[in-house]
Amino acid sequence: MKAKILQALREAEGYVSGQQLCEQFHVSRTAVWKAVNQLREMGYQIDSVSNKGYRIQSAPDVLNKNELLSRRKTAWIGSLTECYDVIGSTNTTAMQMAEEGAPHGTLVVADRQDNGKGRRGRNWDMPAGIAIAMSIVLKPEELKPGNASMLTLVSALAVVRAVKEQTGLETKIKWPNDIVAGGKKVCGILTEMSTQIDYINHIVVGIGINVHNEQFPEELSEKATSLYLESGRHVNRAALVEAVCEAFEHYYDMFMKTQDLSGLQEEYNSFLVNKDAQVRVLDPQGEYEGKALGVTARGELLVETDGEVKTVDSGEVSVRGIYGYV
Repeated sequence: MKAKILQALREAEGYVSGQQLCEQFHVSRTAVWKAVNQLREMGYQIDSVSNKGYRIQSAPDVLNKNELLSRRKTAWIGSLTECYDVIGSTNTTAMQMAEEGAPHGTLVVADRQDNGKGRRGRNWDMPAGIAIAMSIVLKPEELKPGNASMLTLVSALAVVRAVKEQTGLETKIKWPNDIVAGGKKVCGILTEMSTQIDYINHIVVGIGINVHNEQFPEELSEKATSLYLESGRHVNRAALVEAVCEAFEHYYDMFMKTQDLSGLQEEYNSFLVNKDAQVRVLDPQGEYEGKALGVTARGELLVETDGEVKTVDSGEVSVRGIYGYV
């Protein structure tokens, strides 16, 4: 009920009468009044005027199920939404839910994550109230397992688009899975999947965004930043989650038409922070330096070195700038 009332108030251009809410949701005036008061107690500023009704004036920066569902405009992401105050890892929970039958598009969001997972087994934890940890369950029936890794790049495009929409901040992509602002990491993406030889059981795309962080530990301060530090303004995290979901649906549908990045390659390359820059390729078989030329339709990075163009696969190596993180 609270989520439905919030959504109705957000979609209205002005006041919404109590009677209209009663008729729309088939409840009593008392039920509407109680729900509005509960929302006020949760921090929502809702104006009420006799003979006019209710109007939402402001919303707290909270990540809860009511707030997320009231903002939902997606076609399939969030059909099942689970939100936690504290969680070990949204990816771990989403993988478990997928195994237990959670549908395609299930969204898992946490206000605090204390056992998060990063790429190559690294930990990514976050305190409450300052960041976004979200995971999306995908069950694409026709996607070939060998094409699934490209969803990391699809996700990166979604984050860049959503951040621009919500903050006006121009971010870039550090191939393959980091979003950077001011030369520092503001978001990481981790894609995990369960497969058989020729069939995908499910995929989980995990996205972690530094939003309100005002400082970082000394060991991270040179390579990590937040949307607040880069833009100077706070952003509503639930609104950003919804924007990411909407953008992801858009790019995912384009990706699934070809099962590669042919329709997204040009846009991805326009955001690639490494493009036309010297990079160091950290390959287990031997490091080398070269000029990053952009990505292929398969999401591989093209690096020119000693007159030869090499194709770099994200599953094998990491790429760094010559003089630092990017």
